[in-house]
Parts: sequence; C-alpha cells; structure tokens
Amino acid sequence: MNIPDFLIFYIIIPIFVLTILVFVHEWGHFWVARRNNVKVEVFSIGFGPELFGFNDKYGTRWKFSSIPLGGYVKMFGEMGNNVNDTKNQLEITEEEKLVSFQFKTLGQRAAIVAAGPIVNFIFAIFTFAILASVIGTTRPLAGVGKVLPESAAEQAGFQNGDKIFKIENQKVIYFDDVREIVQKNPNIPLLFYIDRNGTDIILTATPKSSDPTNLTSNNKTNRGILGIELNQNYFETVRKDPITAIWFGFERTIYFSINILKYVLDIFFKGRTTDDLGGPLRIAEISGDMAQKGPEQLLFLMAILSVNLGLINLFPIPMLDGGHLMFYAIEGLLGRPLGQRLQDYSFRIGLILVMTLFVFIIGKDIVHFFNKLS
Repeated sequence: MNIPDFLIFYIIIPIFVLTILVFVHEWGHFWVARRNNVKVEVFSIGFGPELFGFNDKYGTRWKFSSIPLGGYVKMFGEMGNNVNDTKNQLEITEEEKLVSFQFKTLGQRAAIVAAGPIVNFIFAIFTFAILASVIGTTRPLAGVGKVLPESAAEQAGFQNGDKIFKIENQKVIYFDDVREIVQKNPNIPLLFYIDRNGTDIILTATPKSSDPTNLTSNNKTNRGILGIELNQNYFETVRKDPITAIWFGFERTIYFSINILKYVLDIFFKGRTTDDLGGPLRIAEISGDMAQKGPEQLLFLMAILSVNLGLINLFPIPMLDGGHLMFYAIEGLLGRPLGQRLQDYSFRIGLILVMTLFVFIIGKDIVHFFNKLS
C-alpha cells in the first residue's frame, strides 16, 4: 500500500469515524441540556489545545482540539453537584441559577447525562436500519461450504457447493432451515435432496448426537450435528421496508449490547482472555480494513462502535456517564446528594481506573502491532 492510501485508510478515515461517534455522543448531552435551558459553554471534539472553532448565538464555543481521542461538553455549573453548598449559592446570581446545570432538578440532570449513551444507541439503530433498507441484509441459503472431517456429512458424501432444497418431505431454503431440522433429529437417518452442479441427487445422512451417551432425540439438550459449514458464496440479499428495518436495527443493537456485556462479564468471572480488546490503534486498523471493503462495511462498523461507546459510558464508574447516574440514583434514594468530599474521592478513583484501562488497552494495541510486524 502506498503512502497516500495508508494516510486515507488508516489515519483520515479512522479520525473521521471517531469524530462522528464522539459528536453523536456529545450532541446528545448538548441537545437535552439546551432543551432544559442549561447554558453550554463548550462543545469540543478532541482534547487539548484548540485548533479552530467558533461561537454560536447562545454563547457556546464549538471547537476542534488537537488530540482526536474523544470530546466533551462543558455546561455552566456542571462541576458543582451539591446544591446545598452555601458557598456556591452565595456566589451565583438568580439569573445564573436559571441556566446552571447544578440547579436543575434531579430528573433533568439525569436526563442530560443519560442522553449521550442513549443517542449512541439511537444512532446505531438507525445506521443498522439504513443498511438493511438501502443495502439489504444477507441471509445464507441452504448451501454446503466446508464439510468437516469425520462428520456425518462426510460419511454421507456431501461436497462443497452442494445445494440442499429438501430434507425428507420438508422444503428448505435457508441454512437456518437445515440447521433446525438437523438439530431436532440426532441419530435419525434423514434423506437430503441436493442439487449438485445442476443434477439432483439424494444422500442419506444420520446427524451425530451432541451427547453421545444419549441415543434418543427426546432430551432437549441433545442436538443433531451434520458437520457442514454454510457456503459464503450462496446467500440471498433482502431489502427491508422502513418499519421492519428499524425493528431490525433495534434487534441488532440489543444483540451487540448483550454480547459486549457477556464478553466483559466473562473476563471478570470466567477468566476469558482480553485478546479481543482494542483501543484507538486497533480501531484505526479495523476502520481502514472495513473502508477498503466498501462504505456499507464502514457504516456497519460505526454502528457497532456506537453501541460500544454508549454501553461503556453507562458502566457505573465515576468519570463516566454511568458513574454520574449512579450518584443521581443514590441522591434520589437518600433525598440529598452525597457529600462533596466523598464525590471528589470517588471521581479520583474513577479517573485512576479509566486511565489504567486506557494505558492497558494502548499497551495491547502496541503488542498487537509488534506481533503483526514480527
């Protein structure tokens, strides 16, 4: 790959992807803050010294900063969380109280904080929906790809490229149809009607049992295994109508959210490796790879990253949105905010945790690239 292509795919496009996702997240905070008459002082894409920016008519400074690894929205009165602090109340005017985050109701403050992750999820839902309605979704048809060694399929004579159109007396169209029938019939001979290069043939295969000690199909945990993989070149592309596409986007967002949570929980409770964790460098690599495959692949990645960003920000760690929401929940239960000192210590611990995680992930990124080069 030449230098211009490398710059485009692995620097410019990843920065563009990260900028869009950060803007979406911070715009959620900004929009709900403005709806609740909170003065937003700064809307920054990136951290560090300002590169360029402008002021809008509401007094918000919109700017791009030199370190494109995140962003923030700074609201007037955001740092003062204890509305009962006499000093704070003496130093702020009645006019300023009207536009101060600090003096909004508990519900308003929680809504402003939660808006960032929520908009990330909304962005993911609509991105998945657009892909499903405009590009379409692919569904594997009932074709045979790889035939696993010593499997029931190999013993029956299945070959790569076979197209299954009927099992016993049941017509099948999709690979999922084949899987469903096979799983329900362990240790039972089945007739497979196959199109092989334009010629119809019949093969008899007996799916092996997932539980070799159980010779019946009555046990619900017992599943039949044929031993074939789907054919990556044999699929159907379907464009969904707008309503169905939005529902599909919602399902995909829930699916990826559950899988991310499961992965994190498995790391802590099941000893799962952290090999799949990646930071900015890995995101840059994957973004570049996806961009070369086409804009639809890049949009798909952006939707998944948006789910990640929304979900991670909801973790109950001080410094993250979820940490703020945790404090607001405690405030709602106690009827008053936690003491300022306790909040300060909590945010310091949260900062240490976030920075430690950031350094750990950057370290994994560096190791990953060194391994690729070696």
